[in-house]
Amino acid sequence: MLARLPPFKVRRRPLLFRKIHMPSLTGPRPVDWKAAAPPIPNFAAQHDSLPRLPVPNLTATLERLKTSLLPLAHSEAEFTAAVKKIDAFGSHAGSGSILQSRLMQRASEREHWLEEWWDDLGYLGYRDSVVVNVSYYYGFDGQPAHLPQSPAARAAGLARGALVFRQKLLSGQVSPDGTKEGQFCMDTYRWMFDCCRIPGLHGLDWSASHAGFGVDELGHIIIVRRNRFWKLKGIINGRILSMTELEKQIQYIYDSTTEEYPGVGVLTASNRDVWAKDHAHLAADPHNASILHTIHSSAFLISLDTDMPSSSIANSRSLWHGSLSPSTLDATGLKNRWVDKPVEFIVFDNARAGLMGEHSVMDGTPTVRMCDEVLDWLADPAFDLGAPSAIPPPKPEPLDFVVDDTTRTAIDKASKAAYELADSQSMSYHLTSYGKAAIKAFRVSPDSWAQMIIQLAYARLLPEGGTYEAATTRRYWKGRTETIRVVTSQSDAFVSAMDDPRVSCEDRKQLFDAAGKAHIALAKAAGSGEGVDRHMLGMKMCLREGEPVPELYNDPLYKRSGNWVLSTSAVFSDHFPQYGWGEVVPEGFGVAYMTGYDDRLQFTVTSRKEMPNQEFMNEIARAAVDLYDLHAGQRKSML
Repeated sequence: MLARLPPFKVRRRPLLFRKIHMPSLTGPRPVDWKAAAPPIPNFAAQHDSLPRLPVPNLTATLERLKTSLLPLAHSEAEFTAAVKKIDAFGSHAGSGSILQSRLMQRASEREHWLEEWWDDLGYLGYRDSVVVNVSYYYGFDGQPAHLPQSPAARAAGLARGALVFRQKLLSGQVSPDGTKEGQFCMDTYRWMFDCCRIPGLHGLDWSASHAGFGVDELGHIIIVRRNRFWKLKGIINGRILSMTELEKQIQYIYDSTTEEYPGVGVLTASNRDVWAKDHAHLAADPHNASILHTIHSSAFLISLDTDMPSSSIANSRSLWHGSLSPSTLDATGLKNRWVDKPVEFIVFDNARAGLMGEHSVMDGTPTVRMCDEVLDWLADPAFDLGAPSAIPPPKPEPLDFVVDDTTRTAIDKASKAAYELADSQSMSYHLTSYGKAAIKAFRVSPDSWAQMIIQLAYARLLPEGGTYEAATTRRYWKGRTETIRVVTSQSDAFVSAMDDPRVSCEDRKQLFDAAGKAHIALAKAAGSGEGVDRHMLGMKMCLREGEPVPELYNDPLYKRSGNWVLSTSAVFSDHFPQYGWGEVVPEGFGVAYMTGYDDRLQFTVTSRKEMPNQEFMNEIARAAVDLYDLHAGQRKSML
């Protein structure tokens, strides 16, 4: 059952009649930038039907914090010192009760007490490049055999499928995500199409939605080939172009773009403050401003890259950060991208394809669903590919920027900086010899199993570290994520036992079961908004100017516990043989995994080059075998 709404209602303009202002290209961030994106019609009612993200009980959060710190403490003295600060913070006279009261007051006055802080602190105020640091990628399976196998046909199929999904979404034909326990919030779906992240000159970006404007302003696609931008009208008089029409249009772009154009797209991969200045310079020219508006308002973007990656790692890296040119130290692939778009399909010259996603106001699960449905449709020979019109559509329109010396210099600097960033990264990839079917036969949660693999592998390689696993809080209105603090005393005991010859296999299995049970409980609590990290952040944000930061926030053990040396997350699609993102701290690893295949688990590990990346993946492979052998041996002994 869903919780009832709190006894308040935020004042809103009527949904159908509010005045919409054209998003600006430069200048200060609009105060109402988020409200300017109209809701998806059949999801607007969720505003009144879904519960609000709760403010957890202070005592409960602090107890969870203590429990999470114990396995990470270097000594009993360090843990005792941290507990003393926690108790002082949570005491009746402590600052925690004051900050909790302020947070409760904020929650009573807003639709979502965390939203604005999370948007800015997690994403829009982040000033390093979104490439590697923020953006994620999905690699798709191959073009279905019943469809033409050319790159143009591959791009055309994705374009038609995505336009059909967009049409269904905007017309209220997409059902809400959810579980058997209820619906998930669909609010972030309004940021999937017709919008773009805008670099802010004052340290804060925003996303501009163009949904709700005139028909002529919507439904076009931006295609990029050899760094040249093209506008392709994917919808004519309300009709989505057929796949045949789209293929001809895209092939025209291939045939008409035989030389390299100035790589303006790489500017989007710069440090956000640098990009904001370059963006403002571009927009000062009216011709360029018009092109920027066309890109920002496009339904989505398709990059037709000249790469032909063949291996899983090559494909992953080309999707993640584009091709690199070691001879010129240039990030050549990023010149053919616009990484501020939330949906950017990438099609390579060997017809491989995938997606690069901008993460600021929409997490990955909505784009997983969109891609999954599009790829399911295309795999079905009965999917309606559309019939060509008797009147041919207009040819794609080239969008050629005015590139002066200032912009040309900026492109060179941006490309060099992006090359250094991408070249600093290492990546490894592994598929196990078993998958979900075997794990479920052992009566174990596949996610907990994968997390114990990661914990065991990391402990065998490096001494310590906090582990972040994302849990969705979309059961709440405007919910996004909470942290599962994966490292527990139970997981520590299991990991230690696995390499201790004095511990029997039976005892190791019992310790594994206890660790899995603890993980499941933490995941369930986090999904209910009962975590540690968002609550602690919220209270810290309630400090007023001039007030001292409570000692707890500067405690070395507390700070270390939130230093995510392991940033982990899982999605699943039958169509994604590749998936990943970057590490979140310099000494850390990004671990993207999938547990939904019956016959394999999929792991991708990213890190900086100085970290033992392949060694970590080797340990993941070894740990996966060890867990299987442990459970298979125990099952055999019981027969």
